[in-house]
Amino acid sequence: MAFKGTKINPERFDKSQLKFYAVLIPFAVFMSIPLIFIFSNAFKPYNELFAFPPRIFVRHPTLQNFKSLFNAMTQSGVPVSRYLFNSILISLSIVVLSIFVSTAAGYVLSKKNFKYKKLLFEINTLALMFVPTAVSIPRYIIIAKLGLVDNFLAHILPMLAMPVGLFLVKQFIDQIPDSLIEAAKIDGANDWFIYLKIILPLTKPAVATVAILAFQSAWNSTEASLIYINNESLKNFAYYMSTLSGNAGTVAGAGIAAAAAAIMFLPNLIIFIFTQSKVMNTMAHSGIK
Repeated sequence: MAFKGTKINPERFDKSQLKFYAVLIPFAVFMSIPLIFIFSNAFKPYNELFAFPPRIFVRHPTLQNFKSLFNAMTQSGVPVSRYLFNSILISLSIVVLSIFVSTAAGYVLSKKNFKYKKLLFEINTLALMFVPTAVSIPRYIIIAKLGLVDNFLAHILPMLAMPVGLFLVKQFIDQIPDSLIEAAKIDGANDWFIYLKIILPLTKPAVATVAILAFQSAWNSTEASLIYINNESLKNFAYYMSTLSGNAGTVAGAGIAAAAAAIMFLPNLIIFIFTQSKVMNTMAHSGIK
C-alpha cells in the first residue's frame, strides 16, 4: 500500500489543515474586532456613536464625520498641507536614521569585541522597561540644553533612541556566522563594506520591523509638538488631528474624533499588511537566542 501523507507545511490547502483553521479563525475574528470598531465608528451617525450598549458594526453609515473633519481643517490658520508635510518629512527621516542607528549599533554589539560591550547591551535591555512618560523630563532638559526648543530637529533626535529596534536587530545579526565576516575581512573588506554588503542584505526582515516600529512611533507622536515646539508651522499632523478631536467628550467632537482616528491609523495598517511576513520572521529569529 502506497504511503499517503501530507507535509508538515503543505504548499496548498489540505484537509489536514482544517483543525488549525478551527482554532485560528475564532482568534482572528476576535483580534480583528478593535480594527473593525475603529473604522466602523468613523462612519457612524451621532445616535449610533452614543448608543448603549455600544455597537461594533455601523447600521446607517454616513460620511458626515469626515465632512465635519475637513470643514474644521479648512478653518485653520496654518494650511493642513503644512502639518501633513511636516509629518511625512519627520516620519521618513526617523525611519531612515533609525534603521542606520539600529543596524550599525547592532553590528558593533554583535560582531565586535571591546570593553563594556556587555554592559552597553544590558543598558539597552534595561531601557526597554522605561515608558516614554518616565523620561520626558530628562529628555526635555537635554533638548533645552542643546538649544533645540522650537527647532524641527526636536521632532527627530529624541525618536532615534530605539531600544527595542536595537535589541531585535542585534539578536538577528547574531544568527549571521562569524566565519562569513572573517572571510570578507580576509578578502580585504573593511567594516563599512561588510555593513553595506553583508549585514544589511542579510537582516532585511529586521530592518523592515525597525522601519514599521519607527514609522508608527513617529507618525502617531504628539510629544514634540506639545512640549518642544511653539511655532505652529513646525508642528505635525498627529498634533493637529488631536486638537480637532480634543473635544471628543462632546457630541459634536465625537464624530470628528472617530474620523481622525481612522485616518491616523490607516497608514500604520497598510504598512503592516505589506511587511507582516518580515515582522514575524524577525520575531522568530530574535527569540531563538
